[in-house]
Amino acid sequence: MTRNTIIVTGAIGFIGTNLVQALNERGYTNLLLVDHLDNTDKWKNFAHLDFDDYLDRSAFMELLQCGFNREVRAIFHLGACSSTTETDSNFLMENNYRYTQKLAQWADIHSVPMILASSAATYGDGRNGYSDQDSALSKYVPLNMYGMSKHLLDKWAERNGLYGRNLVGLKFFNVYGPHEDHKGDMSSVILKSYYKILERGYVELFKSYLPQYKDGEQLRDFIYVDDVVKVMLYFFDNPSSHGLYNCGTGQPRSWNDLARSVFKAMQRTEDIRYIEMPEQLRGKYQYYTCADTKKLREAGYEAEFTSLEDGAAKYVAYLNSIQ
Repeated sequence: MTRNTIIVTGAIGFIGTNLVQALNERGYTNLLLVDHLDNTDKWKNFAHLDFDDYLDRSAFMELLQCGFNREVRAIFHLGACSSTTETDSNFLMENNYRYTQKLAQWADIHSVPMILASSAATYGDGRNGYSDQDSALSKYVPLNMYGMSKHLLDKWAERNGLYGRNLVGLKFFNVYGPHEDHKGDMSSVILKSYYKILERGYVELFKSYLPQYKDGEQLRDFIYVDDVVKVMLYFFDNPSSHGLYNCGTGQPRSWNDLARSVFKAMQRTEDIRYIEMPEQLRGKYQYYTCADTKKLREAGYEAEFTSLEDGAAKYVAYLNSIQ
């Protein structure tokens, strides 16, 4: 029997919405969307999507355990709590670790290709590098429980051979782009900067507390959401590929660069101000992230990544269009 259904969890979230739109553009509407509608405006993303059915995550898991009678072509698992400041460890372990584990086991038993979201938060403070080689997994220590929940899943999947069979894990770095409005405090600094510039004409960035980094010169690997979708679709198109990969540009840029890109795209005069970082973040802050993309390139992914300046310009143009 032909495998028809494509399952997307976290489907009406930020990255999920962009992925489903890309699948729609390819002509795929045989999609089962899975998510959890909370008290945010995430539900508005439904308007952008064409799909076959929707299930709440709890109903979906019950269906998997009781017997899922659809033929499944692939699973994109993006559903998770992505808050780096979430302190409920039991919730994160159940929502990010156990949920993913059950779904990955089902996909493995039924030989269904599955692409899941890991995170650059698994790398901790970066002192041990950003290598996605299997042999490097044991040396990383995340700085927060969100990163730990993702890291434990990666280690479990590797230990049980899933990354050697049907599973692809993607360690997302700093993703930005359309349809993240509902994320509130966890939305990208580009989105926050856009609205702050509209409202008051300036942007605030955290001061640095390390002498090797000047204020605003902390470095992150910013990746436009369209590039993240392209990477996911590459593995969808190449189901014989599997493993754990970084999903970043490999080009770290400063927060100052980011703010300047937004000012330029908005055609506004640059005004960057530096503020104190909250005490609770100072020991859990990544001053530098940069994806090692060698493994991804060796897997055959050849597309160029969007520059920060071009990504900011595209995003600002989108935000202007919906005002």
